[in-house]
Amino acid sequence: HAGMVNGLAYRLVGRDADLDDLVQDCFAEAWRSLGRLAEPAAFSTWLGSIVVRTAHKMIRRRRLLARLGLSGDRRIDPDQVVSPAAPADVRAELRAIYGVVDSLPAASRVAFVLRRIEGLALDEIATLTGTSLATVKRRIADAERRLAIATGRTQESS
Repeated sequence: HAGMVNGLAYRLVGRDADLDDLVQDCFAEAWRSLGRLAEPAAFSTWLGSIVVRTAHKMIRRRRLLARLGLSGDRRIDPDQVVSPAAPADVRAELRAIYGVVDSLPAASRVAFVLRRIEGLALDEIATLTGTSLATVKRRIADAERRLAIATGRTQESS
């Protein structure tokens, strides 16, 4: 399950020095909580929910520390994830998208990444995040609205 945990954590928080710690924290929490796993067949989903919750907490903690001036900028570096072979207009749009993803509220960011990058169904996202289907839909809609504004795909203003 290491590949799944590492991949999901990477897509939620990006590549940085804390990624390995996040993965390790997820496995440590899984080990501590293993006795609470009611259905062993659902291990992968259960482990995924631990990754989602742990990443969400990390994103929120980073934002708080940044607001307090206690940490540096930890935004996703688009140059690390966008192919240099991509056309200039595609690279520019992806930079804008990553900028928006970094600025999303943590809950909206997690829901958006799970839907648009992981390709999960809305009910799966609700399960992983421990929220209602309506809340998931609202968070994704918020992220998509912000993305549309940032990429100029709507006439709305912020």
